Amino acid sequence: MNYTELHQALVDFNENDEESFIDTIPLFVKQAEQRTFNTVLFPALRKNVEGTLTPENRFLAAPEDFLGVSSLAVIDSAGAYSFLMNKDVNFIRAAYPSPTDTGVPRFYALYGPRSDNEAELTFLLGPTPNDVYDVSLHYFYYPQSIVEAGTSWLGDNFDSVLLYGAMVEACIFMKGEADLLATYDTKFKESLAMAKRLGEGLERGDTYRTGEPKQPL
Repeated sequence: MNYTELHQALVDFNENDEESFIDTIPLFVKQAEQRTFNTVLFPALRKNVEGTLTPENRFLAAPEDFLGVSSLAVIDSAGAYSFLMNKDVNFIRAAYPSPTDTGVPRFYALYGPRSDNEAELTFLLGPTPNDVYDVSLHYFYYPQSIVEAGTSWLGDNFDSVLLYGAMVEACIFMKGEADLLATYDTKFKESLAMAKRLGEGLERGDTYRTGEPKQPL
């Protein structure tokens, strides 16, 4: 289902072609996407980026479209990967209390913004890098919304999540009957459950790392 089809379905299902409703459809869809991507981690929606660690700098910037970590690894001069373990910021602060505690990083924690931009996320590393190292970050990301892109992975593979998620938002907007809202919400949750079985079950049954969510099949 592309955005044109989704847009028309929302108009038809709700039997509403008022201007205020039409203008708000993009918001309904984006809210449905946000709920879905923060509920299900689809392996299909992962990226890999490589960067460089700076000596005596224990922070690493996260990509702008970052949603969650799949893995973070330091790459040595021979090309071997050493995967870092995810820890809490407090653990790293306690284990390596001084920025001068240097070495090959073994741990990382999601630190948060280091500037006035609250959307900017960074990783805190422990220990502080003692040299220049290449790093590889495999991460879940927020894909471009189907509203702007016209098509999306979610629209092509799980359009029921988008449709019923947007229907829930539309019903709230129109102050629909409680039983109707409950029906749409149930359909949305059923679609999410199927999507979760795919994204965190069938597509991730043999995942090596136990830290990643996996649904029993």
